[in-house]
Formats: sequence, structure tokens, C-alpha cells
Amino acid sequence: MEKLDVIVVGAGVVGLAIAAKLSAMRHSVAVIDRRGSYGEETSSRNSEVIHAGIYHPQNSLKAKLCVSGNRALYEYCQRRGIPVNPIGKLIVASTPEQEVSLQNVLHQAENNGVDDLSWLSKRSIKQFSPELSALTALLSPSTGIIDSHSYMSSLLAEVEGNGGFFTGHSELIRAEPIADGFIVWLDIGGEVMQMQCRYLINSAGLSCVDVAKRIQGLDTTTLPELHWCKGHYFSYSGANPFTKLIYPAPVANAAGLGIHATIDMAGQLKFGPDAHYIPYEATPEYTVEYSLKPAFLSAIKRYYPNIDAERLHPGCAGIRSKLQGPEDGFKDFRIDTHDEHNVQGLINLFGIESPGLTASLSLAAYVASFVA
Repeated sequence: MEKLDVIVVGAGVVGLAIAAKLSAMRHSVAVIDRRGSYGEETSSRNSEVIHAGIYHPQNSLKAKLCVSGNRALYEYCQRRGIPVNPIGKLIVASTPEQEVSLQNVLHQAENNGVDDLSWLSKRSIKQFSPELSALTALLSPSTGIIDSHSYMSSLLAEVEGNGGFFTGHSELIRAEPIADGFIVWLDIGGEVMQMQCRYLINSAGLSCVDVAKRIQGLDTTTLPELHWCKGHYFSYSGANPFTKLIYPAPVANAAGLGIHATIDMAGQLKFGPDAHYIPYEATPEYTVEYSLKPAFLSAIKRYYPNIDAERLHPGCAGIRSKLQGPEDGFKDFRIDTHDEHNVQGLINLFGIESPGLTASLSLAAYVASFVA
């Protein structure tokens, strides 16, 4: 039976960042994932945006780890040659009520230590794009975009360079706490195998609560309720009229940041995501129905009234694992250690949604602080 210091369950961007951090600390590390490769779920189905840390409540993990993670991620990309672009974003107000919302955004950003936002007048907005319609806007220059696949590939290369490894088509069946760690039963491509580890880190994203329920000695009544929230994207063919990411003014307690205009590293424009709570399914379904197009057009026209509807086409979809239910207010990242569940060596990460990509390196450092 192979013995390791750490097994990380889940090879999304956060699981890989944790594994890279711990392997650099000279721990022997394995990363497992039920999919065939890394990053096949939430981490490859998002806007690929590096957030500034603007929206979340002061002193929340989301706020603190996003702000520090923003700086760390830009530095990492520069050091490792990862494609990244600090393109900036405009948060736009189309009504007087939304102007008040932007005042609140600015105040929250300042509370979180983000001090680079600036106001733009209606005239100044047109300098960025004559197609953009808004009364006023906030410019966030430290918001950017990243090639998330290259980033994940770099993290895995670090793990492997430090002697760790990744195994796909691998699902945790159960884990039994022992005196100095865990015995873990894995289904690896249909074959059951055992491994031993000192630390077990559950970063399984959409299936994080399912994985936690398979760990013996854990009081399952303490586990949170997890909600799946599906977000759809529509792609836009032809010339891109925007030079910045465009976000609508946020709505309080909404499931997301609204249907925004985002640009990938190749310059392709897409709109989304919307937010639809869906039931848990053993196999996530990522279809984007054409019937969603009218709702997308209605939302987009508030800031891009001259959009050519014929150029808007169904694109991709992603699913977020949220602790915030449809009727709930803000819910923070939840990271449970021995103090929360009384199982030595176990770390559970729940509700790691946006800004998980931006916060990934800071999340990794935070988790590593609980590993001796």
C-alpha cells in the first residue's frame, strides 16, 4: 500500500494549486479526480476572469483571499509565462438606482483594500466603446483575464516536478481515519486500490459533500447543504465592440454578477453567465438551450442596445457549487479543519465558487497553513 503525506481529492484549479503549494513544501502529494483529466468541471467552464475583490463583505474569506490572490496570480503568470491580460472592466449603471448601487460597490471595494477604482462619466464611457450605453461606470483596472488551462497545466507541472502525481478516473470510495492519517479506498478505472496518507484534502467542487460523506468518523449532520447553480454563455460572432469587460451594476443577494460581456485571450466576445439553480445530478448536463436567447438579449441591451441578435449564438455552460441557496444572502467559502469536524488531518473545502480561480493561490496558502 502506497504511503503519502497528502491526497488531494479534486483536480480543479484550487485542488491543483493546493497540491502545488504542498509539494513545494516537500510533502509527497497525489491529486485524484473522477474525471479523466484535470479541470474538466467548473474550472474549465467559467469566464476566466481575474477579479479584483470588489464585491464581497469586508473580512470574508472571499474578499481577503481574492484581493491577495489577484496580486499573487498576476505575479505567478509573469513568472511562469502564463497568458494573462489585465484588460480591466467597466461596471456600468443604466438607471439612477444603479448609480446608487455603484456607490455601494465603490465603498465596499475601499473597505476590502481595493483602491484603484475610478468613476467614468457618460462621455468618458464612449471613449472605450461608442456602442456602450450607460449613465456612469466604475473602471476596475486590476480586473483581467487568464488562460485558465495553461494555468492549470503549470500547476500540475509543479506538482509533478516536485515528485507528486495526478491520477484521473479515480474516485474516493471511503476513507478510514487511523492513528497517523487515513487509509483511503479508491476506484481507479474500475479497480479498487488502497492508499495511505497523513492528510486528506477534499477539494472536490461539485461533489465535495458527497466525498465528505464517505469519510468515516465525520459527523454528517455538520455538513452544509450544497446547491448547484448552472450558468449559460452565449458567444458573439464577428467584430468585438468592447475593449474592456462589461459588467452590469450588481443586484443584492443575486446568485451571480449578472450577464456580463467578457473577452477571452483570443479576443472572442461572449455573454454570461445567467444563474439557474438545478437539482443535483450524478452526471452534470451542460446543454445551452436556444430558448434562453430572448432573456440574454433583454439583459445585454441594457448596456449594448445595438447588439445584432443574429450574431448571438448558444455557447458553453458551467455549474457552480454554492452554499448560497435561492433565497439566501451572502455565503462565504467554508474550509473545515480538525477544529470543525474533529477528524485529525482532514480538510474539507465547501462552496468554492467565484472568486475561486482568482483566489486559488491564496486558498492554497491558507490550506497549507493547517498542514504540518
